[in-house]
Amino acid sequence: MASRLLLRTARQVQQSTIRRMSTAPGGPEKRSFRSQLYDSTAQRVKTEKSQVEQRFQAGDIPRQRSNVSSTLGFAIVSAIIAIGFYSLGAASAPALPLTSTSPLSSIAVPQHNTAKANLEAAWTDFVTLLGEAHVLTSEEELIRHAGSDWSSYHNSDHKPFLILYPSTTAEVSAIAKICHTRRIPMTAFSGGTSLEGHFAPTRGGVCIDFSRMDKVISLNKEDLDVVVQPAVGWEQLNEDLSLHGLFFPPDPGPGAMIGGMVGTGCSGTNAMKYGTMKDWVLSLTVVLADGTIIKTRQRPRKSSAGYDLTRLFVGSEGTLGLVTEATLKLTVKPQSESVAVSAFPSIGAAAQAVADIMASGVPLAAIELLDDVQMHCINESGNTSRQWKEAPTLFFKFAGTAAGVKEQISQIQKMAKASGAQSFEFATSEAERHELWSARKEALWSVMAMKRKDGDRVWTTDVAVPLSKLPVIIEETKKDIKQSGLLGAIVGHVGDGNFHSIIMFSKEEQDIAEAVVHRMVERAVKLEGTVTGEHGVGMVKRDYLAAELGTETVDLMRRIKISLDPLCLLNCDKVVRVEKKRPGERAHT
Repeated sequence: MASRLLLRTARQVQQSTIRRMSTAPGGPEKRSFRSQLYDSTAQRVKTEKSQVEQRFQAGDIPRQRSNVSSTLGFAIVSAIIAIGFYSLGAASAPALPLTSTSPLSSIAVPQHNTAKANLEAAWTDFVTLLGEAHVLTSEEELIRHAGSDWSSYHNSDHKPFLILYPSTTAEVSAIAKICHTRRIPMTAFSGGTSLEGHFAPTRGGVCIDFSRMDKVISLNKEDLDVVVQPAVGWEQLNEDLSLHGLFFPPDPGPGAMIGGMVGTGCSGTNAMKYGTMKDWVLSLTVVLADGTIIKTRQRPRKSSAGYDLTRLFVGSEGTLGLVTEATLKLTVKPQSESVAVSAFPSIGAAAQAVADIMASGVPLAAIELLDDVQMHCINESGNTSRQWKEAPTLFFKFAGTAAGVKEQISQIQKMAKASGAQSFEFATSEAERHELWSARKEALWSVMAMKRKDGDRVWTTDVAVPLSKLPVIIEETKKDIKQSGLLGAIVGHVGDGNFHSIIMFSKEEQDIAEAVVHRMVERAVKLEGTVTGEHGVGMVKRDYLAAELGTETVDLMRRIKISLDPLCLLNCDKVVRVEKKRPGERAHT
């Protein structure tokens, strides 16, 4: 019975093979290796069956040993079936990419599972992991984690399904593993102060809020470094470090936290002297999309060991991994610091003064520019303790020894006067230093205070150009904003060629504001500049990258994204597109 079954199975395999060959392109003459393998195996089974039957009839083999033949036949048939399934599986597996870049047209649309049943099942997993108190679904929390009034990207339709509050790297890893298994998108959130829609949950899913991970893990004073969690704020960190005579130079907007600062590759007013965030991050602990935990390097200040993964993640905006620890470089606080403020008759005169001062080689810590509109907003908002001259104003920061600072102030005062400065005031005490610098730190909030009605928004954006091009682009942008009829201020880290525009607009004026920003970015690119000096790309600037860097460079960025996050679960849609523009989608958003 078993022998007959074996023969019939072999015949079926052979007939199936013949049918496939007869319908295959090229006819039976062009048989595949797999077809030949089926033929050979079927023929061998048939021959063996015939030989066994002849030996049975001759009495050479007792009938009770037919079980051996049955067992052998079963094994052979199983092998045939296994080979068939393996071949079919191999044929259906996606081929590995053979190119070095990933054009948008070459990648599949992300397939996430945000079905209600899947998300509710995940909620149970998260509650088991974190406790119900750290898994929130209240409408208020969902809205707070979807965007902000100061962001340039506004879309009220984007909300996460729930908010998670981990406290350790292990918990973040477990969250990522759950999301990876269930194909649920993840968006990281720390301070929520970013400006280009970085934490907008465009695919729903879960938001990972790092606010419970706010510890300084270790301070290594002798080595001038510190290990922190992502929700440590830079302001509080510097207050703590000042007790030890140390400080961490990057100083973006108030409220920013280390996780977001790493994500955007931020800088601030100290960038002219000290550089940007990437210059002050030694090492990162990162959770990848599938939950794998990596550390990018050790603590020494220099290393040539392999790829610089630290800088790969700095500025990646949470699209490549979730930062759970950062080792930061520190420096010694200057012995003496002071600031000065100088008003000019025009924005052009102020910009030219910056060019002249930079060419002189005076070692300043910072030069900041606030235009007349910005100074007016500061006065109207009442956010500072004094009234200011409503004219284009330069803010200078000096740092070094007491004698060195005094000499710097004297040199800058002379140069400012030669460039047409209408006034020059410098701080003689710590209180005056804070007062004079307060206007610079209140720039964004003072413009927001000028809202005419509910629903007014601000568009805060930045570009950077080579220093010699700065006077041209500032003057042209200033003129463009004025002609648009919108309230718009210009604020610049002009010592390193970076400036911001803060534009007030209503819903009806959005197209006008968008056009002003578009022209500003175009000017920067034409002047060999960048579409963003420190805010990052987010949602708003991603379509400008090709003009600045070239399509192939953007395609390489996309390949890096897909390589580290093949399911596109981490902050999907930021930095580079992973899906073609949808019908009705606004340009550059």
